[in-house]
Amino acid sequence: MMNTKRMFLLLVALVGVAQLSIFRSALPLGSSKNIQFSITSCAVAQELKAKVVVNTAQVSNTKKEVFDALREKVEAFLNDHKWTDLNFRENEKIECNFNITVNSWDEGGSMIKSTLLLTSSRPVFNSSYNTTVYSTRDADFQFTFQTTDQLEWNPEYVDNNLTAMLAYYAYMVIGYDMDSMSPLGGTPYLQTAENIVTNAQNLGFPGWSSFSDSKNRFGLLNDYLDGSMEDYRQLVYKYHREGLDQMADNADNGRKAVAEALNLLDAAKNARTMSQLPTLFTEYKRDELVNIFSGHGTSDEKEAVYDILFGINTSLNEYWEKLKK
Repeated sequence: MMNTKRMFLLLVALVGVAQLSIFRSALPLGSSKNIQFSITSCAVAQELKAKVVVNTAQVSNTKKEVFDALREKVEAFLNDHKWTDLNFRENEKIECNFNITVNSWDEGGSMIKSTLLLTSSRPVFNSSYNTTVYSTRDADFQFTFQTTDQLEWNPEYVDNNLTAMLAYYAYMVIGYDMDSMSPLGGTPYLQTAENIVTNAQNLGFPGWSSFSDSKNRFGLLNDYLDGSMEDYRQLVYKYHREGLDQMADNADNGRKAVAEALNLLDAAKNARTMSQLPTLFTEYKRDELVNIFSGHGTSDEKEAVYDILFGINTSLNEYWEKLKK
């Protein structure tokens, strides 16, 4: 079952309460009644619960100790650093997986060229199910690394591409998670990620440029924060908080809210036709959407959902056809 405290962490930051516990058995949607707040002396925990995997199967000239050290240091960097002023308990951390596939390694220059597949998830209220909130594939995950490197983060002095990318993705994970809990709730963390993009421009590594690729770090974040794409950010909230989180109590109402949220997805696609975000959403939500609508809902509801999803991503039509069954 989802611990409801995370839904109010943004409020904690705004009111300036350093340590806040919320004791509540159930939270009606849109209601703040009967919530009990108390100042506690609970230990401050970091925000992320990241698992890092480094796959070196594609390269032959590897040294196990180098990539073992990379995995350990990246995982420690993500999990031990405190990225915000918010306080998380251990069971409230955001689960995320960083899968790094090494494509090439120049031992002499310590250059590693790899692809990152990142997913983050959160629990659905009153269930044992975790839903993917953010997912991305970064084919330009390039950096230098030696076993003696100490991964440190100073937002005022961005001089290391590995730590810049990891910090950027830490804030993206947190920003999306907060957006799924409250409308536009992730804005301050996404703006921090935006600052990292600006400060990393001069590092000389791919992925940060505003001109090279609409699916790179700059392009996807720029789209997400663009005012014309606010419908997409509202989708992230409505789909998760008003849709999935309500399904345990009332599956029909939850499914209806998911269908309504997809109208926002369609609006976002029409507002910024070149944006990759709506297509990416369908890719990591495809199985979940099939499970929600296949065998459930009215034929009109299914047809409307099918039309939206097919219009956004025709390549997944084999999945969308299942919606209508």
